[in-house]
Formats: sequence, structure tokens, C-alpha cells
Amino acid sequence: MDIWHFTVRRLIQIIIIFFVIFTVLFLLFRLAPGDPISRIIDPDMTPEDATRLMAQMGLDKPLWMQYLYYLKNVLSGNFGHSFYYGKPVIEIISDRLPNTVLLFTTSVILSAIVGVFLGKIASWNKGKRTDTFMTMGALVTHTLFLPWMALILIWIFSYKFSWFPINGMISEDVWLDPSSGVVRKGLDVLHHMILPLSTLFLIYFGSYLLLMRSSMLETLKEDYILTARAKGLKEKTIRNHHAAPNAALPVVTSVGLSLAFSINGGALTETVFTWPGIGRELVFSVSNNDYPLAQASFLLIAAVVLFSNLLVDILYAYLDPRIRY
Repeated sequence: MDIWHFTVRRLIQIIIIFFVIFTVLFLLFRLAPGDPISRIIDPDMTPEDATRLMAQMGLDKPLWMQYLYYLKNVLSGNFGHSFYYGKPVIEIISDRLPNTVLLFTTSVILSAIVGVFLGKIASWNKGKRTDTFMTMGALVTHTLFLPWMALILIWIFSYKFSWFPINGMISEDVWLDPSSGVVRKGLDVLHHMILPLSTLFLIYFGSYLLLMRSSMLETLKEDYILTARAKGLKEKTIRNHHAAPNAALPVVTSVGLSLAFSINGGALTETVFTWPGIGRELVFSVSNNDYPLAQASFLLIAAVVLFSNLLVDILYAYLDPRIRY
């Protein structure tokens, strides 16, 4: 089977899986306890007004009718209006998504670069102090509880030393100042991003280091590595140009999937640092029974993950000519 037939087959599978996810999400939110009306209406609102509001939101219709209406709207690109914010869901996601992509894409790429580099060194020094130190450090950071790590960094660098902001993404005094230029605003965002970025980096780079180390050790046992040594090539050349590119294939898969899953914004990270992204909005919408916003957020995550899996499979075949579908 060539790559084109494989892609078409996978696309059909993705559409079917997405439809199943769409249906399950719709039912889960409708069958969950509580309703959005009780959370957003004025306590003094009369039952008649509450009923009228339910009708405006379409929640008075039978479940199957709500499903058909929602399916029709989603297929046309309309995800409805947020019950809480009272504005189109697509606008809310458009506002929050860039913030999530900025923080988590940066953290994944930075973690992968450092992890692959250190994993390569650790594997080449197997059994030595360098390998032991790096492996132990990766294991310790990788097993830390993320919210605990975040709170420790906040306590040290924000509360004790006041080096970085405790929460948020921007400083209002900077962004409301007409004299503030692009550079000053960019540095302000970077200043707010240091702590959440450091937290994610410390938690995730260890997994890439350990994965690269394990893959590299297996690759070094291959026959072509022995052949390269027999030819008299330098150890540095063998490590960087023969072993590392092939050993990095599992890391490519891991990075691709990490980028996909990072679209949910890491609800814990964004909540602790009050980072205005998709993850924090997802927690808020679920806790407030904001069906349209929560469903759209989950559907976005599902779509990105499904298509990222396809792209990773295609990229894997491109990087390794031995792989055929």
C-alpha cells in the first residue's frame, strides 16, 4: 500500500472517529448533572423568564433535536454562543488559542531539543558519571507533580524574590501605555511566561532525554554502526551522523503527539499561573456547564490529536525509508 492510499484510508478512519467523539461529547454534557441556567440567571428571575432563556438557548427541545441542530451548525462552522460569555464560541477560542500555542509549543520544542541533546550524550557515556547524573536528574524532574513544581517556583521566584509576576500573561500598565512599543510588549509577555515555561520544561525534558537515551543505546547495537567503526570513522561522526538521526525517530513521534495534546493547554498549568489559554477556559466551561464552549474545546483537541497522528505516521515513513504502509 503506497502513502496516498494509506492517507485516504486514515482520513476516512479519522472522520468516523471524530463523529463518534462528537456524539459522545454531546451526550456527556447533556446528561451530566446540573444545567447552565441555574448558574447564570439572576436569582430574582421569574420562572417564566428562565423558561424563555432556556428556549433562546435551545435547551427546551428534545435531546435528538438538539443533536441534529448542533451537528448542522458544527458542519457549517458555527459552534454556537457561549452560555456564560454570551458571545460566539469561535471568538473565545480564537482569543485563547494563540496564548496556549505560544506557551506549550515553545515548551515542547525547547524540552525536545535539550532532551535529545542530553540523551545523546548520556547514551554515549553509558555507565559513567555523566550518564548517571543525567538519567537521575531526568527521572527526578519527570516524576515531579506539576502543580507542586509550579507553586514552588512561584513561591521562590515571585513571592520571595519578586523576580517574576505571580500570574497572568501581561501587565496592564505596559499594554495600556500608548508609548509602549512592540518590543516592550513582547518582553512583558516573555517576563510573564518564564515561570510557566520553566515548569513545563523541567517536567517534560526528562521524558525526551530518557527516550533518546534508550533509543540511542538500541541503535548503537545495529550492524551499520559496527560497519561505520570498521571504516575508521570518528566516534563523533558515528554518533551525530549515523546513530542520532535514526535514534531520534521515536522522539519525533513523541514530539508530534506532545504538540497535539498541548493544544488543551495543560489545564493544571494554565490554572495555577492564570494563563489565559484553552486549558484554563476548558476547566471553566466544564465547571459552569457552558456546553457550547466546552464541546468546541474538546472537539478542537480531538481534531488536532487525530490529524497529528496522521502527520506523524507520514513523517515517520519519510524519515525512515524502511517503513512502508
